[in-house]
Amino acid sequence: MKLHSLRYLIREGLKNILSNRMMSLASVVVLVSCLIITGSAALISVNVNALIANIGDDNQLTVYLKPDFPDADSVKLRAKLSAIENITNCRYRTKDDVLKDYQETLGKDLYETMQGSGNPFGNEYRVTLKDLSLYDQTVKQIETLDGIDKISDRSDIAGKLTRLNYFVTVAGLWFVVILAVVTLFIISNTIKMTMYSRRFEIGIMKSVGATNAFIRIPFLIEAMGLGLISGLVSSAAVILLYEPVRNGASGVIHLIGKATLPTEQIWFPTLLAMSASGLLIGLVGGFISVSRYLNKEGGAIFGT
Repeated sequence: MKLHSLRYLIREGLKNILSNRMMSLASVVVLVSCLIITGSAALISVNVNALIANIGDDNQLTVYLKPDFPDADSVKLRAKLSAIENITNCRYRTKDDVLKDYQETLGKDLYETMQGSGNPFGNEYRVTLKDLSLYDQTVKQIETLDGIDKISDRSDIAGKLTRLNYFVTVAGLWFVVILAVVTLFIISNTIKMTMYSRRFEIGIMKSVGATNAFIRIPFLIEAMGLGLISGLVSSAAVILLYEPVRNGASGVIHLIGKATLPTEQIWFPTLLAMSASGLLIGLVGGFISVSRYLNKEGGAIFGT
């Protein structure tokens, strides 16, 4: 195919988008909705996995001692904790250190009243595990020691995040399937209307020897153009909303801001994936429609 012919076909495909503004707009709106849901679900899944990995990488748990457990015995407990094979490090924190963590939350007056004997907290240890898979076994060993009040359970957080990841993946998949079918239907009808409006022109082209491939290309360009526009719009929306949503979530749960991916790491893969997805959906929808009406219903459309 000559270069000037290809330019003509591309120009005709882009003109078709403007000629059928309402159907083109409907196609873009539905496909943008589909891609935003898909992109959001994918980003949630990626960040949930990052959170789970962060929890696993920390390999830490907090051992809270009873408030009335003597300070001297609390210090001696370090040797017993260090003797547990799966524990690689112990960091002791006094009840006063723990109270300081809540200084801003409590306010100056209340904080002052909780000094010394008014401190309701106990001493604690931050311990690092060598192997997180031995978490339950290690916790049972710690619980046999005197003075233990409770132990933080980070494995429970990982479990909840895993279930959230599964729910988001399944729900997102169903939304994608439903909206993809609707999008293909609308794109197919958009191409059908374009072909019908140009049926006489296409009939003349066929009568002078134009091949089906030559006739098909402008409509595929139109469908791919709709898909690419949808991909660019939806990726821009997701990228622009990502950081505000991430900041809002980290304001509620501090770990989110620490462990999730920053915008600079996700914007290009998001743009590339969503644009490519829109382009592919447009191509599939256009190809189905054009092939169907050229092969099966061409005579009715072209009036031949």
